[in-house]
Amino acid sequence: MPNCPNQPRNLKGCTCSYSSCGNRGVCCDCVAQHRAAGEIPGCFFSKAGERSYDRSAANFVQDQE
Repeated sequence: MPNCPNQPRNLKGCTCSYSSCGNRGVCCDCVAQHRAAGEIPGCFFSKAGERSYDRSAANFVQDQE
């Protein structure tokens, strides 16, 4: 797991429910990983949207409606 001085603070607001995520609380690495995969990080979704594990832009738009 990357070393991030903000990780303890970030973990308090991290909504990711993917248990094996190696970027929990390291937001810059999380955003970079999802962006490289053409995805949107789970923390941008509603609770129900995040738990779908579908990080696509189409699912994000549908989740916001």
